[in-house]
Amino acid sequence: MPNPQFTKPWHGIPRENIKWNPTVIEDACIGCGTCVTGCSRLVYRFDFDRKKPVVVDPLNCMVGCTTCANICPANAIAFPPIETILALEGKAEVRHAVEDDLIARKEILKSNTTVPHPDRIIQLVVTHIENPIPNILRMTLSPVTSGECFCEFVPGQYIELWRPESSYLSRSYSIANAPHGDGRIELHIRRVDGGRFSSWAFDEMKIGDRLQARGPVGGFTMRSLPDMPLLFIAGGTGIAPILALLEQQVGFAPNRDMILIWGMRNAADFYAIDILEGFIQRAPNLNIVLFAEAGANQDSSASRIIFKRGTPVDAIKLEPKSLSDRDIYVAGPPVMLREVAHALKAVGTDEKRVHIDSFGV
Repeated sequence: MPNPQFTKPWHGIPRENIKWNPTVIEDACIGCGTCVTGCSRLVYRFDFDRKKPVVVDPLNCMVGCTTCANICPANAIAFPPIETILALEGKAEVRHAVEDDLIARKEILKSNTTVPHPDRIIQLVVTHIENPIPNILRMTLSPVTSGECFCEFVPGQYIELWRPESSYLSRSYSIANAPHGDGRIELHIRRVDGGRFSSWAFDEMKIGDRLQARGPVGGFTMRSLPDMPLLFIAGGTGIAPILALLEQQVGFAPNRDMILIWGMRNAADFYAIDILEGFIQRAPNLNIVLFAEAGANQDSSASRIIFKRGTPVDAIKLEPKSLSDRDIYVAGPPVMLREVAHALKAVGTDEKRVHIDSFGV
């Protein structure tokens, strides 16, 4: 029977509500027993008469673990798609449960290993707040004093922010602009239902508030040779670091051959059309395709901004030849990044030419 030690809630979600356990593919199984003896949680038992493993206690299975499938010599074990777990990890209540656990066990879990990381924490003041659409906030942070700022950040990097007067961990947001020399940075924040930082930002933050910030962090920066054509792929607020990279290129190499593909669930959610139209006016070889799964397309005065139905993955599948001669920069939600990476691999894209924002948004 299931072991209560293994079936306790997973980050606040009852284990019985999570569909995660192995399935034995009978026709492929060779009966070696490796899965049975290798699983310390006793998910399996062994049928000695049939010489086959049997999944007896599926709730004992560790959520997200696929060790038995990885070592099965006959590839005879299947699991649900990992996106099942990634979707749960995106829920605010799961993130909060992980955060609370980390804070509660800080003395046990903290690492004493020295890892290079910016340790300079400065004060930034909120100087602009804008809600282009209800669930997106565009904010500008400026240095409290001119001598203390992130003036040296590189487009594509991100910073960490702390909610004022809170014991919660920092939240990370990509910088959505290139450096302007005055230390100002723009951030795009998506409202997360129940999110501890985003709820505060949307409901309580005001002009003049001061935030602690640390950074800049991240290596999602321009790596391509000056004459290399570029393809940018963004999903949701993953457009933020892409906008910073585009602004950099429009300023330094406006004639560069560039394509932007940006995906949203609903066409009404494209919240930065004004910024993109400004880039189009300055960059004659920049073309933009906006993919939405639903909704009516927005109006744009720029003929090189095209609306299409579908997702960025659809664009990769339909026009793989257009990718072969470009360096590719991808940013967006973790699930979208996985889908794009798989699609690029499926059409034979050289992995060395693909740069993915491992931080995400």
